[in-house]
Amino acid sequence: MTMTIPSIKKKAVLIYSGGMDSFTLLHHILASGLARSDIAALTFNYGQKHVKEVEYAKHVCAELGIEHKVVDISAINSLLGGSSLTDDIAIPEGHYEADNMKSTVVPNRNMILLSLAIAYAVSLEADTVYYGAHSGDHAIYPDCRPEFVQKMDEVSRIANFQPVAISTPFVDMSKIDIMARGMDLGLDYTHTWTCYNGREKACGKCGACVERLEAFSSNQQVDPIPYE
Repeated sequence: MTMTIPSIKKKAVLIYSGGMDSFTLLHHILASGLARSDIAALTFNYGQKHVKEVEYAKHVCAELGIEHKVVDISAINSLLGGSSLTDDIAIPEGHYEADNMKSTVVPNRNMILLSLAIAYAVSLEADTVYYGAHSGDHAIYPDCRPEFVQKMDEVSRIANFQPVAISTPFVDMSKIDIMARGMDLGLDYTHTWTCYNGREKACGKCGACVERLEAFSSNQQVDPIPYE
């Protein structure tokens, strides 16, 4: 998928999970002209079962020479009950559009992560925070919807003396579109982890895996990572 890429001038903070979306977004903003030295990647350990994604994030940032912080905020889990990603609840299987996928919602996750990223951006005098919300998340994740992004952007611009913009270039794109963009950039997705189960191999059955496999299939590609 060909995209018009706006020129980026100042330093930016990227919320980088280690998954397909943030991996593609990192390379997308590099392709926009932002230098590696002007990107500060921020990865959170919030007690997610798929904490394995953090190791993938570390590897990619080290290979690219991207400034990278991993922040352990897992202590907040005592306040964020009820999600199968962080609690002793089975990870559901099926497509994201299925109602049972709502158990993967972590209460207020993106507002929390964005607030921390905005504070980090202010400390670095960065003018933008990027995160990889996309249209496939809209059905079950309220904090990935365009209206949430719009309001967070408005708040972020007035929350500090230094305005910080919230940018989600993929918010109207599907995972299929995002992967097409990654193919345009020649990306190798062996450097990403998507599965909600943090086991040695991807399960192939959780919502994250199903959507990932759908993206590869729709782009006539084979996922290079191993599945159970």
